[in-house]
Amino acid sequence: QVQLVESGGGLVQAGGSLRLSCAASGRTASSYAMGWFRQAPGKAREFVAAITWSGGSTFYAGSVKGRFTISRDNAKNTVYLQMNSLKPEDTAKYYCAARGRTGSYYSAMAYDYWGQGTQVTVSS
Repeated sequence: QVQLVESGGGLVQAGGSLRLSCAASGRTASSYAMGWFRQAPGKAREFVAAITWSGGSTFYAGSVKGRFTISRDNAKNTVYLQMNSLKPEDTAKYYCAARGRTGSYYSAMAYDYWGQGTQVTVSS
């Protein structure tokens, strides 16, 4: 079992930056690949970024590539999402997830454990 707690969301102006954190607890938390997803009101949950358990490979949605960076510190059991050049369309609730199943890193179905989410609001 893995528990995930996100933090770092808030209100920021367009062009600004935020760093989200996801603290994982559980005996094998550091062995999971991790992902970030987001969901805006009235829209489906969408993939944002993912990172393998070692941090050796990362994956990004096209809409955030070059602006967002995912990283992890396994000693702290924490995954980060650095978000730069934020746009109003990035406004959503952001969820951290631990990937415990086979399947695409880009698919929510491959992730077993989810946090409660943290709200990011970007004003124009």
